[in-house]
Amino acid sequence: MDFDLTDRQVYWRDRVRDFIERKVRPAVPTYVEQDKAGDRWKVLPVVEDLKAEAKEAGIWNLFMPPKSGAHHHVDETFEFEGPGLSNLEYALCAEEMGRVGFASEVFNCSAPDTGNMEVFHRYGTRAQKEKYLGRLMNGEIRSAFLMTEPRVASSDATNIETRIERDGSDYVINGTKWWSSGAGDPRCEVAIVMGKTDFAAKRHAQQSMVLMPLNAPGVNILRHLPVFGYDDAPHGHMEIELKDVRVNAEEAMLLGEGRGFEIAQGRLGPGRIHHCMRTIGVAEEAIAKMAKRLQSRVAFGRKVAEYSIWEHRLARARIDIEMTRLLCLKAADMMDKVGNKSAAAEIAMIKVQAPNMALKIIDDAIQAHGGAGVSEDFGLAKAYAHQRTLRLADGPDEVHERAIARIEFAKHSEAGEPGFSSGDIGVSR
Repeated sequence: MDFDLTDRQVYWRDRVRDFIERKVRPAVPTYVEQDKAGDRWKVLPVVEDLKAEAKEAGIWNLFMPPKSGAHHHVDETFEFEGPGLSNLEYALCAEEMGRVGFASEVFNCSAPDTGNMEVFHRYGTRAQKEKYLGRLMNGEIRSAFLMTEPRVASSDATNIETRIERDGSDYVINGTKWWSSGAGDPRCEVAIVMGKTDFAAKRHAQQSMVLMPLNAPGVNILRHLPVFGYDDAPHGHMEIELKDVRVNAEEAMLLGEGRGFEIAQGRLGPGRIHHCMRTIGVAEEAIAKMAKRLQSRVAFGRKVAEYSIWEHRLARARIDIEMTRLLCLKAADMMDKVGNKSAAAEIAMIKVQAPNMALKIIDDAIQAHGGAGVSEDFGLAKAYAHQRTLRLADGPDEVHERAIARIEFAKHSEAGEPGFSSGDIGVSR
């Protein structure tokens, strides 16, 4: 096994890292100032300026792995504009983006847009791509992914109750979605909606995915959902009522009726690991803040860093980051080499490990800062809130652990079958 990075991996990682340190990090105070001023749901000029610079520099649309045998639906007549980084190459870049909260958007690599762009690219028609994908690629609009529902355990996606019913040349959508991330952004123009077109079909053939304009009649944003008190504006997480929403059947349907689960399986693997990639960057920021704080504070006549408990915690944090990074890179590499389905165990393992690792390190960093740690001065409280959310987003720990256990059982059983579908593993916002 070769642990050396290729020239291409180093090139893109370093370009992203350099831009963040030269341009993005110095802009954080301006971002905070603009974020606090006026309406919460707005476009921030500082981000738009940075996006223009990143696009001009060619550090843009970094995620879209090269086509593989599993991507037989791709319409080759529409070219995705970007360097076409592999999952492994992108992992190194995403880690750097995780160090500053809004950095992903600067490079047009923010969730849920990256996952949605992949859905458009892999499964969309030429007309759907021209209407939405082109503008998503240019950073002109934002998108949402409506899957999770408040009335059912959406970690089992077969529970979804939203109805997508054919009526002449239209589909009529009825249901309620929540944790619809990105729907608060005033530029959010289109949502990918998962619902059921046939309640009588087989369990994994009931669901379909359709495109729905956010300004369609019957789309009602009921409220935004704060996360531990943070509204996450300007993109936010919304609860959305869909009441007799009509969309043109030919224009809206992705891939075909009953193929929503198929699309979900393709989308959710990369989406899960992207969170984990960025999480490693979050953990690196936390350990850096912790180390600096411990060396700058004196308690009972000694620097706090000199107390053995903090030597232990800092060492443990470094060990955990390095182990988690290796697992993340392994999962990304397997996705590139053998496909998302064959990498199901590794994807599930990193989805459990990464946020739990980051939470422990952030918690220690908060403790090292004392009262300052739970203030807004160091960003640790907000980082903790976000990482705690990731133990639920894209499937809770328990669902992924169940999948890992079933794979493990299958290794040591006569049947040799895990007995689950990778599409069962949770939902994405």
